[in-house]
Amino acid sequence: MDMKTILSTIESEDIKYVDFRIVDLLGRQHHVTVPAYAVEEDTFLHGVAFDGSSLTGYKSIEESDMVAMPDPATAFIDPFVEEKTLNIVCNIVNPDNTPYVRDPRGIALRAEAYLKDLGIATAAYFGPESEFFLFDHVRYASGPSGSFYHVDSEEAYWNSGKEGQNLGYKIRNKGGYFPVQPTDTQADIRNEMCTLLTQTGLKVERHHHEVATAGQGEINFRFDTLTRTADNLLLFKYIVRNVAAKHGKTATFMPKPIVGDNGSGMHVHQSLFDGDTPLFFEKGGYANLSETALYYIGGILHHAPALIALTNPSTNSFKRLVPGYEAPVNLVFSKGNRSAAVRIPVAAVTPKASRIEFRTPDSTANPYLAFAAMLMAGLDGIAKKLDPREMGFGPMDKNIYDLSDVEKNEIKSLPGSLAEALNALEQDHEFLLAGDVFSKDLIDSWISLKRDEIQQVERTVTPKEYELYYDL
Repeated sequence: MDMKTILSTIESEDIKYVDFRIVDLLGRQHHVTVPAYAVEEDTFLHGVAFDGSSLTGYKSIEESDMVAMPDPATAFIDPFVEEKTLNIVCNIVNPDNTPYVRDPRGIALRAEAYLKDLGIATAAYFGPESEFFLFDHVRYASGPSGSFYHVDSEEAYWNSGKEGQNLGYKIRNKGGYFPVQPTDTQADIRNEMCTLLTQTGLKVERHHHEVATAGQGEINFRFDTLTRTADNLLLFKYIVRNVAAKHGKTATFMPKPIVGDNGSGMHVHQSLFDGDTPLFFEKGGYANLSETALYYIGGILHHAPALIALTNPSTNSFKRLVPGYEAPVNLVFSKGNRSAAVRIPVAAVTPKASRIEFRTPDSTANPYLAFAAMLMAGLDGIAKKLDPREMGFGPMDKNIYDLSDVEKNEIKSLPGSLAEALNALEQDHEFLLAGDVFSKDLIDSWISLKRDEIQQVERTVTPKEYELYYDL
């Protein structure tokens, strides 16, 4: 849609409200709702004012006036509110209409502009596979007198002995990949999610139950350009959470909500195109990859220790990134190998579908920042001709988890904690500053916010510490 189409749609569809949406630095969406009769051309020309000091990572209170500028191309009718409402994603600008340097969506747009300015490609395409859990019950608390969490699911293996009506068909630990009903209790819920995703403009490719017990699922939607894919991922999370709530369940994209079973990742497929020409394909190359694609991989893997401070930005992220749970902790690339940080899909791949898959990220990432950072790392690899083969990143066409200790010691690994990743970002961020895509101010603010989160976690007494140390 454009502005005139939206104004026409408000009238023809009898829209009652227009919901303007922005995202804070950490990736949480916020919204302000305006009666449809008050939305006019000036709304799109001058935006909607809001208080930037109330959003994480933005302005201080003495300079808090900010403006949300609607992007008409993002409009969709909200399927969850009683009064007919049109939702529109916004960019964030200063009162003088200049782009706000910390606006995550603005950073994604600048990354796409930088790509075109370089003359390497006309578009970068991203396709995330965002996994999630649907629980029936969640409780948690953290305070001076106690700390705990508890989750439950009718599918969970720990409920096999539950008293009362119990129909069995529980999903074993790590046994949840592709089971049919009645073992898969959430197929109808995922169908409903996919129907609403399609109605709001996303092209759903498939959905299925994932490996873990207790209601882990995955829905794949079609790739798009960088910023549009980030928009789509936030819409995806909104629909998943609200459909779950409608059915009395709760959805989480937390990377590791259950101890001892697989976590939820966000494998990100990426490719570059020059017009209609795929730049990652070259017949006869390794996995039919071009030199451009290999250099892009070199950039991703070279900058990965810093990159994951943005693609895996929670302390919980690193509870997923451990060996033995299909999580890619080793910095290598490979064709078809899901134990590598970068995988090159080879099944049913056409030249235009030639792509790389960065398997490390998870959905606690702000998608605008994460996708932009991945692109910047890849472009740095292309600019500097960082060949992953010469840098010791593979290819590795073996199951890494089956290698001997001597062989494993020769493979570079990801940082083992968020603190280590932030230290890496502090030392290696020049590639993000190219083209003024990211700013030093934003990176410093990000590091400060995340170090504060680490301190909060580290200073909290946990039940496991009682188990380990109470009687010493």
